[in-house]
Amino acid sequence: MINDEFKKKAYHKIDHNGHRALSVVSWTIASILVGLFVGAFASAFGLSMRFVIQTREAHPWIIYFLPVGAVIITFIYKTVLKEKDSGTNTVIAAIQSDEKLPFRLAPLIFIATCITHLIGGSAGREGAALQMGGAIGNGIGRAFRLNSTDKKTMIMCGMSAAFSALFGTPMAAAIFSMEVISVGIMHYAALVPCVISSLVARAIAAKMGLGAEEYLIPDIPSFGVKNAVLICVFAVICGFVSILFCTCLHKYEEFLSGKLTNPYIKAVVGGTSVLILTLLVGNQTYNSTGSAIIASCFTGATIGLQFFLLKIIFTTLTLSCGYKGGEIVPTLFIGATLGAAMGPILGLPAPLMAAVGMGALFCGVTNCPISSLLICFELFGYEPMPYFLLAVAFSYWVSGYTGLYKAQKIVYSKYKSNYIDKKVQ
Repeated sequence: MINDEFKKKAYHKIDHNGHRALSVVSWTIASILVGLFVGAFASAFGLSMRFVIQTREAHPWIIYFLPVGAVIITFIYKTVLKEKDSGTNTVIAAIQSDEKLPFRLAPLIFIATCITHLIGGSAGREGAALQMGGAIGNGIGRAFRLNSTDKKTMIMCGMSAAFSALFGTPMAAAIFSMEVISVGIMHYAALVPCVISSLVARAIAAKMGLGAEEYLIPDIPSFGVKNAVLICVFAVICGFVSILFCTCLHKYEEFLSGKLTNPYIKAVVGGTSVLILTLLVGNQTYNSTGSAIIASCFTGATIGLQFFLLKIIFTTLTLSCGYKGGEIVPTLFIGATLGAAMGPILGLPAPLMAAVGMGALFCGVTNCPISSLLICFELFGYEPMPYFLLAVAFSYWVSGYTGLYKAQKIVYSKYKSNYIDKKVQ
């Protein structure tokens, strides 16, 4: 009898280990497939974005089609998607619950975001990538007939792969999709699949000619008490600016939706607003991603405080009226220009402060401190680590319970080890 019991336990152990080994193999294959498909799709998107932005820059008169473009995008979504689209919130909600994430979201956001940037809308690309990657990952999960839990992991793999391919930060991309869903907890079960998908997608992007972003900080002063205090002050400012940005996006969208119930009228009003503002400014500095301005923050260009304020206004007008795109690159623009402008005021090098601002703003709007640190390390190197660490920590603390993604949950309080389970504001 004892012998039979021993054999029974041994059998269950062998069976358990066999299933675990099979699971490892299956997930490795699935993660590689997601990395390959999403990496290729996101890279094609990135190259297309490069083309449409260059086309608009070569033909500045295209911005006069801003109202028309907003109407076209609205029509496409109303005709094809036939349901309310909430951008990246849709992907986050699909991971948190069993809400539907249609595969057609991937080509839709691809086309709509390219139109947005072709005509000069102020938006990013990584937010669109998260939607594309999540939709493709979910589609692959359905093709493999995975259960609900495993499909959620596939969505996270897709998000990591798309972010990595476009932005060139595989470490941050692998962690971001696990961290952004619920503030206070990490979905560690998705770690290995997300890492594999992220690395595979970055390799595909490199093969297709999509390089990684890199910024050089020429002067990094020693980290002492004085500089630590200055960084804390700056990080607090970044935290409040992140609240301002998120509040503007959410409140203006609610205002427009309440006043203009017809989506086509809202599109025309929004597109015309962006066009008028562009004409008033007199240049297209704040249209599209603004990557050139971000790069100039590291080359000694003169940056005023109006840069980050105008970018907030441009992006708010763009994303509230029907245009598609992401909020992440505008966030980095806001952080970089705020830092470059504040650097001389605080007596610190502008390039260093631009880098710190990018990390602090990213953390403030996404509530993802670990991903924010990893992005800083991958973009700027490890040497300024104390500046990044302090700024990200304070920005995370000051930004409170606001955020870009309303579907994001604050599971544990930022200030006490208390379970609160509330949506971001």
